[in-house]
Amino acid sequence: MKIIKGDTVKIISGKDRGKTGTVLHAMPSTDRIVIDGLNLVKKNSRPKRQGEKGQVVMVPRPLAAAKAMVMCGSCKEPTRVGYRVEGSRKVRYCKKCKAKI
Repeated sequence: MKIIKGDTVKIISGKDRGKTGTVLHAMPSTDRIVIDGLNLVKKNSRPKRQGEKGQVVMVPRPLAAAKAMVMCGSCKEPTRVGYRVEGSRKVRYCKKCKAKI
């Protein structure tokens, strides 16, 4: 999986198609990501104390990583990610403009 925590991604399919957000969690074992403010579902929360009311809260749910593309920092477009070795480090780069991500 080439998407990591902190990346800005654009959703390419689903109910939030076209929206962008920041990755909160990346789960490589299941190939899913959680994006801040996107793919929200309603969840009922129970009252914690006596006299308090229950609430309906919006919670972000995991999304398949294949439904999102990384936004390049320099060309500001959704792009594919490549890897190359610079010195002794492996770095990610934009396939469109060849800049580091």
